[in-house]
Amino acid sequence: MGEFGRLYEQQYAVALFNKMRYDIEGGGGPQNQLLHRKVPLKNKSIFSGALFQYLEENKKWRNRFLFIPDSYNINYYENKQAHDRGLHPKGTINCAGYRVLTSMEEYLELLNTSLPGVKAKVGSSPFLKCATQFPLILWHPYARHYYFCMVTEKEQQKWNAVFQDCVRHTNNGLPEECKVQTPTFTDAVRLYRQTHGHYGTWDMMCGMPPQILANLVMETLLPEMRDLITPKLKGKMHERQRNWMLISDAVYGLVQSQTQAQYEAVVQSCEAGRPPLETTIRTDMDQIITSKEHVCSKIRALVLPKAEKLLKVSIQPYISSILDALMEPTSRGFFEVRDLFFRELVDMSKNLLNDGNKEKLGEHMEKISMLAFHPVKMQSCYEKVETLSLEGLQQRFDVSSPSVFVQRAQILMREQMDDAVYTFEQLLHQSLEGQEGEDLCKTTQRCQDRVIKKFDYDSSTVRKKFFREALLQIFIPYMLKQLSPSCSELPRFQELIFEDFSRFILVENIFEEVVLHTVMKDIMMAVKEAAVQRRHNLYRDSIVLTNSDPNLHLLGENPPIDWAEEYGGGQEEVDGENAGDPEAQKRRRMKQVVSMIQIEGNASVLPNESCLEVPTVDNIPEEEAEVRSENPPWASLLTEAFLITTVAVSAAMAGKTHLIHGIYGYRDAVQVSWNK
Repeated sequence: MGEFGRLYEQQYAVALFNKMRYDIEGGGGPQNQLLHRKVPLKNKSIFSGALFQYLEENKKWRNRFLFIPDSYNINYYENKQAHDRGLHPKGTINCAGYRVLTSMEEYLELLNTSLPGVKAKVGSSPFLKCATQFPLILWHPYARHYYFCMVTEKEQQKWNAVFQDCVRHTNNGLPEECKVQTPTFTDAVRLYRQTHGHYGTWDMMCGMPPQILANLVMETLLPEMRDLITPKLKGKMHERQRNWMLISDAVYGLVQSQTQAQYEAVVQSCEAGRPPLETTIRTDMDQIITSKEHVCSKIRALVLPKAEKLLKVSIQPYISSILDALMEPTSRGFFEVRDLFFRELVDMSKNLLNDGNKEKLGEHMEKISMLAFHPVKMQSCYEKVETLSLEGLQQRFDVSSPSVFVQRAQILMREQMDDAVYTFEQLLHQSLEGQEGEDLCKTTQRCQDRVIKKFDYDSSTVRKKFFREALLQIFIPYMLKQLSPSCSELPRFQELIFEDFSRFILVENIFEEVVLHTVMKDIMMAVKEAAVQRRHNLYRDSIVLTNSDPNLHLLGENPPIDWAEEYGGGQEEVDGENAGDPEAQKRRRMKQVVSMIQIEGNASVLPNESCLEVPTVDNIPEEEAEVRSENPPWASLLTEAFLITTVAVSAAMAGKTHLIHGIYGYRDAVQVSWNK
C-alpha cells in the first residue's frame, strides 16, 4: 500500500494536467443522437423473492427473503415481514468479484484449486447437500461463498439472471465521470503490477477501489498464506476445505478494512494539494506542453524503431482475426438489443390498437421504461456476447480470459438500451397532446422509427470505440512487456524535464503513449475497413447523421416521467385503500424492475425444520409488478402439501420416524381441507 500510494500521488498530478488540457483544447468525436438518463433507477428496486439459503453457522437450509435495491447489493432477511417492517437485513452481499455457478460440479472444480493436494470427488458436495436440484452458488476466490437453492428450473433461471446482473453492475465500480481520480487509480494499479512483472488485463480488477486494492494484496498474500497454513489444517478433506475458506474470508475482510483506510488517506492528501497544482498548470500550460513534446521526441527516436519492428512481426498479422472474433458476438448482442426494443414497442402498439387510451399507454410505458434494467428480458442480449472466444490468442498476448471484454460489452449494451428507451419516452411524451385511438398508435410508430434510426447510429459509434479499446487492451500490455527490457535507458530522459514541471511529465507515461500511438494507426485502419465492408452494420466514419431533432437534447433536461401517476395507472389503489398515507405512496412508487416471486398462501412453519415457502412455476408471474392482495384458497393447500412432502422425505432420509408419524397426521388434516 505504501508503494501504491507513491504511484497514486505521481499519477494524480499527471491525470489532473491531462484533464485540464482536455478541457481547454477539447476533443473531437461524433455527438450521441440518443438522450442519456441521469438517474436511471430512481425510486426503483431490482428484484425480491424467497428462496433457500444454506447457513454455515448451523449447517441447515433456511427459507430467506432476498431484496435487491438499486445499489445491486443483495440483502437477505429472515422473511418478507422483516423487510416490510424496515428491520435490518441478516446480511448484505456485495457481488463484486463473484461468479455465479449453477451446478455443484462447477463449484467443486473451482474449490479443488483453492488447496493444493486436497481434492474432492466429482459429483459429491464438499460440506453440504443441496436442498433441491436447482442450486445457485456465489463463488469468490478470497471472500465467503453463498449457497442458494430454488424449487423449479424457471426460478433458477430468473435468479441466475438477477445475480449475474448484480455481479456485472458491481464489477463496474469505477465512475467514468471522475476524470481525475479514476485514471489516477487505474494507472497506479497498472504501473504497480508492471513493476512486479504482471502485464495484461486483470480479471480481479472489479468493484470499488478498496476492493480492487484488497484483491491486489491478496494476489500476493494468498499463496504465502496457503503455504503457511495448509500443513496445519487437520480433519477430513471437507473440513479442511471449509476451514480454509473461513480463514481466507476473515483475512480478506481485514485486508479490505486496511486498504480502505489507507486509500481514503492518500486520496484526501492528493485532493488537499489540488489547488496549488491547478494554479501551476493554468500558469505554465504552454511551457509544460512544450517541454513534454521535447522529451517525447527524444523517447520516440529511441522507442519507435523497436516498436515498429515488433508491430510488423507480432501484431499486424493478428489484428484482423482478433477484430473478427470481437465483432461477431458483440454485434449479435447489439442486434438483439435492437430487436428486443422493437418487439416491446410492437407489442405495446398491438395492445393500444385494441384498447387505445392513455391509461393503458401509461401501464405499458411503466414496464418499458425499465426494460434495460430487467435482467430476465435482457438475458437474451447478454447471452449473445458470452460466446466471445479468443482461443489461440490468449497465450500469445497474455490475455487470461475474455470475461473482461464480455462484461464491458454487456454494460455498453444496457446503456444503449436505456438511452433508446429514455429517448423514446421523451419523444412520445412530447407528442401525446390530444392523441387518442388510431392517432395514438401512429404517434408511437413515428417516435419508434426515429429512435431506432438514432440507435443504429449510436450503436455503430459505441461498438467501434469498444473494438478499439479492446484491441488496445490486448496489444499494449504485450508490447510493453516485450519492449521494456530493451529500453532500460529511459530514466535518463527525466533529466531533460524542468524540476517545476517534473510532477506533470513522467517518462514512463510518455513511453506508454509512444507505444500506444505506434499501434493505434493500424487499429484505426482495421476498424475503418470493417466499417466500409458493412458486415456488421457499422457506419463509416465519414457518415455523420444530420441532427433531425435540434431541440431533442433539451428534452433530456426535463424531470423523469411518472407514467402511472400522470396517466392514472395504479392511482385508484392508493386512493381507495391508503388515501393520505405517505408510506403507502412511497411503497407504491418503489416499484420493482422484475416482478417478485410471490409467496402464495400462509403455510405454517414447522418448528426446528427448514421451511419451504417457494411457489410452483405457474405462480411466478413475469410481468405483474404488484403482489396480489388475495390468493385463491387452493394456493395455500398446494404450498402446505409441498411442504409436507419435502419435510417427510428429509425426515425419512435422516431416520426421524417419530417426526414422520406427526407429518402423516398433518397430511390427513390438509387432505380434509382439500376435499372440502
